[in-house]
This record gives sequence, structure tokens and C-alpha cells, in this order.
Amino acid sequence: LPRMMEIFDARKEPRTPAMKVYLQPGYAAQSLEKIRQIAESIKEVKARTIITSTTIDLTDQHIRCALDLEKVKALGLELEKLPKTLKVRNAEVSLEGNALILTPKKKDLRMLQKIKYSLFESHLKGIKGISQVVVTKESGEWVISTLGSNLKKVFEVEGVDATRTVTNHIFEVEEALGIEAARNAIIDQARFTMGEQGLDVDIRYIILLADLMTVTGEIEAIGRYGISGQKASPLVRASFEETKKHLTAAAIAGETDPLLGTVENIMMNQVAPIGTGAFDLVGRIPEPDAAAEKKAKAAEEKAEKKAKKAEEEKAEIAEEKLEKKAKKAEESA
Repeated sequence: LPRMMEIFDARKEPRTPAMKVYLQPGYAAQSLEKIRQIAESIKEVKARTIITSTTIDLTDQHIRCALDLEKVKALGLELEKLPKTLKVRNAEVSLEGNALILTPKKKDLRMLQKIKYSLFESHLKGIKGISQVVVTKESGEWVISTLGSNLKKVFEVEGVDATRTVTNHIFEVEEALGIEAARNAIIDQARFTMGEQGLDVDIRYIILLADLMTVTGEIEAIGRYGISGQKASPLVRASFEETKKHLTAAAIAGETDPLLGTVENIMMNQVAPIGTGAFDLVGRIPEPDAAAEKKAKAAEEKAEKKAKKAEEEKAEIAEEKLEKKAKKAEESA
């Protein structure tokens, strides 16, 4: 879960950055010793590696660091060039015999401990950020696994295959290879992380998220400070996280919500514009035809005439009956 949060929250620095460095075919076939030399050239060496002890002289206000000459020689460092190689802020570095002398530029006892720590963390050799390297054999070839990541600098190392070397630091991938490569890195890292835990998730869900995170040309987080917090609809923003904050901000700014999406219509208990709710009119009722209207009117008039004639005939028959009845009565009288 923490790794998935790192990926989809677009964290600038992963908690455990790592790389898998592949070598070109000509170098991959070399002996293990040669491969280890390449690995050692990648690993960062700090000053603490060659320092055996430190002494703080409070009287003269300087720090004396004893050096391990065997390690200096094994790392291929030149003792005379160490003062120039080591860059310590607010201090001057000099060599006295087999020891380094650090003299602060400003005489201050509180600065001595800071300078000492700064010296220990000073870069001497290798690639910054890569603290550990391990050489392993995978599918018949040597592979260098690292703790720490610096993709651009590793690409510059002779013998490294830049087409296969990978890192779990997505922002380094974007910087070195572009946004499309970063999109692929998001997909690969998410699949690898879930696969390690035995979770089988359809890749199309991951691709959809990766596309959404990189569609603007930059890597954006899914969460409240990224895509979900930038939506145009105030109700959609409020439905994700920090509801009170989003509604208050929308009210202050006088925002309106046209209710064009699915989430906001569900919140308002209205038909969402999807499926059968995606349209207002199914079909168009045709306008009446003039000829048909005339024909219908004629039929109506004919029916009226027929009814009128039937009534007249009925009245005449009734009148004739009355006359016959009256005449019969007279004859009887």
C-alpha cells in the first residue's frame, strides 16, 4: 500500500529508490571481476569511508581527521588531491601528513560539529545517491542492482545498456526519457507492486490511471492536491475529500455547478447523464401533413352531414306517424 500511494500520489522522492542496471552484450559477457569494477564505479563513496577517526581541537578550533591509506589506495584516490575533491561548506580543507585538517572560515565553536558532519557526507567518487550495489546473475547475464537512483548519471557509465536499465523513481524517468516513458514506468511499477502481493488487476485500469496522470505532459497526483482537487465541478471536488473546505471555498468564490457530470447529479438525486439519461429527446414527432389534414376535415364534414340527414329523416318519420294518428282519431270520432 505505501508503494502504491507513492506511485499514484506522484511523490517526488520514493522511500526506497532502486535501479536495475543492465550491461551491453560486450560487457555482460566479461568476468565477474570486471562487472564488479563497473558496479564499484557506480557506487557513491563518501568521505566517511576513508576516515578512521576525528579529533576536535577546541584551542585552535579545527578538526583533524585520520585517513585509512589502504582504503584511499583501493578506491583509486590520490591523497594529494583530496583537499580539492572534498567540498565542505564554511571550512577550508588541507592535508597534513596522512590527516585532513578542517579549519572553519569563521571562528565559532558551534560550527565545528556541523562541519564535521558535512565532511562525513562529502562526495568523493561514484554517482551521487547510489549507496549500495549488488551484482547478480539473471537469465544468464550479469545485472547490477542498486539502492538509490540516478538514471541520467548511470546512462553515462561506460558499458551500461540504456535501453534496458530501469529505475523505480518515476520523476527521474520523466527527466531523462520524457513523459511517455514516465507513463510506462507508472504502469510497470503498479503492475509489479500488485503482482508481488498476488493481486490480479486488469491492466486497463492501471493504463487509464497512468494516462490520466500524464495527459497534461507532466506527472500529476490522483489525490486531493492533483487531479481530484482540480476538477471544475465544486460538488465533485467536495465528494472526494475535505468536503467542508471545497464547499466553503466555492461559496466564497461564487462558483456555480451546471450539473453536467454523473457524480454531482447522483448527489442531487437527479438522473445522471449516462445511459438512458444521456439524452433529452428520443425521437421527433412529425408535423401534420396538409393533405392528410384536409382529408380528415372532409371526412369529418361528411360524417356531420350524414348525421344531420339521419336526424332529419327521423324527424319526418315521427311527424308522419303523428299525422296518421291524428287522422285516424278524427275518423273514429
